Amino acid sequence: MKALVTGATGCVGANVVAALLRRGHAVRAMHRSTSKLDALDGLEVERVVGNILDPPSLMRAMEGCDWVFHVAAVSDYWRTPPEVIYRVNVEGTRNVVEAALRTGVRRLIYTSSVGALGVPRTGRLLDETCVFNLPPHRFPYGHSKHLAEEVVQEGVRRGLDAVIVNPAAVMGPRDVHWIGGSVLQEVQRGKAWFAPPGGTCWAAATDVGEGHVLAAERGRTGERYLLGGENLTHRQALETVAQVLGRRGPWFTLPRWTMGGLERFVRLTRRFVRFPLSPEQVWLSAREIYCDSRKAVQELGYPQTPFRVAVEEAYRWYRERGWM
Repeated sequence: MKALVTGATGCVGANVVAALLRRGHAVRAMHRSTSKLDALDGLEVERVVGNILDPPSLMRAMEGCDWVFHVAAVSDYWRTPPEVIYRVNVEGTRNVVEAALRTGVRRLIYTSSVGALGVPRTGRLLDETCVFNLPPHRFPYGHSKHLAEEVVQEGVRRGLDAVIVNPAAVMGPRDVHWIGGSVLQEVQRGKAWFAPPGGTCWAAATDVGEGHVLAAERGRTGERYLLGGENLTHRQALETVAQVLGRRGPWFTLPRWTMGGLERFVRLTRRFVRFPLSPEQVWLSAREIYCDSRKAVQELGYPQTPFRVAVEEAYRWYRERGWM
């Protein structure tokens, strides 16, 4: 197959590219003219300049392609105004769907997020049946991904063969924008001296890349596949990163009752003080956002790499480039 990957210069996109190449597919990597290309180091691909907010460039990029992996999105939501998040994640996806329908590609694989599934009830795991259940202002990124999924499903109703994948938090190589890798930075700088009380699901970047290709090969049209990994408390994750980096782990876990006050403090002072967490992240970090990846494992053969291995792969990749 010949595949187009939008957002190919980000962590997930670059790992999708690598997974496609390992399986012998031809890859066209789409990126903006201003994009850093470090994530594609060592990958032999056709590069094309385009923008998901520029429909003509999408049409040109899709010409002759069988599969389109729509990965491009605003993922660093804590650094980005909500209006930009919605424009890129929702309207950009609408442009991709329209271009895919017009060019007649054989299959679209859309990269959503577990954020589109909302927050699970206490003691429950997120799975593909979950629906976004938060006020939009509480988590604009997750809401934008929920709306983008609706755009993709509308495309399916119009005849588009599309599959949705929902990655959890991603850790691994090729993370040039320091999304999951920001945890390594904070630990290395000695700033991770406490842990929030909640937890999340961590997926290895290489597994997520592989999961996209498996979804293209084996996924059912219109279905979601949650691409998760290990469910860990934030303290467990930070302690693992500290062990790999040879640094000190968190001294203590913040009491849950302190998180509301911390969120309000960050929201009020963020214009004047730089925090490693946004108000949205503070609120989310007090919750156990754990995931069930059984559907992807059973239907697609999705792999499950341990979190420690993913951290080691990320750290090795950064060190090889002198970034850590």
